[in-house]
Amino acid sequence: MNRELKQLIESDLKRVYDLPLTLKQRIFFPTEFRYLRLYRKTAYYLKKHSLLRIPCILLLKRMTRQTQIQIPPEAQIGEGFYIGHLGRIIMNDDTIIGKNCNIATGVTIGQTNRGPQKGVPVIGDEVWIGTNAVIVGGIRIGNDVLIAPNAYVNFDVPDHSVVIGNPAVIHPKEHATEGYINRKV
Repeated sequence: MNRELKQLIESDLKRVYDLPLTLKQRIFFPTEFRYLRLYRKTAYYLKKHSLLRIPCILLLKRMTRQTQIQIPPEAQIGEGFYIGHLGRIIMNDDTIIGKNCNIATGVTIGQTNRGPQKGVPVIGDEVWIGTNAVIVGGIRIGNDVLIAPNAYVNFDVPDHSVVIGNPAVIHPKEHATEGYINRKV
């Protein structure tokens, strides 16, 4: 395995465990992390045009059906990504997410096909996205942003903010994700 790929996988793993792993941790890997590890491999081999991309894509599709997590290998996700729980997560192919981001179950990150916000979201570093949040459109979510559960976000969000509600309201707050994002890489 390439060093770059190994570092990415380890950065995700460090968000959950202290390294090196114990035997019990190696045997009972959470399904969310197994999905994320397979996503990383698929995205890496797809980018490198390796023949290994074909079995990885097939395995990722199978695991998508099993876990209901749908993160396409074309999505660009920074190091230290954390999936909180198994359950429906849907993400657009062109999504860009920074490092040390948490995502909960039921989240949708999607595209808007018309209007002033046409496009796909770009999400900054250290963003915490709560359960059932919906983020759509060609918007930018800043760094250190907490998106509360059930929020509907279709507008730009500045750094250091908490976003609550439907329609969403921005509340500026320094260290918005403090206590929510642990074990940063």
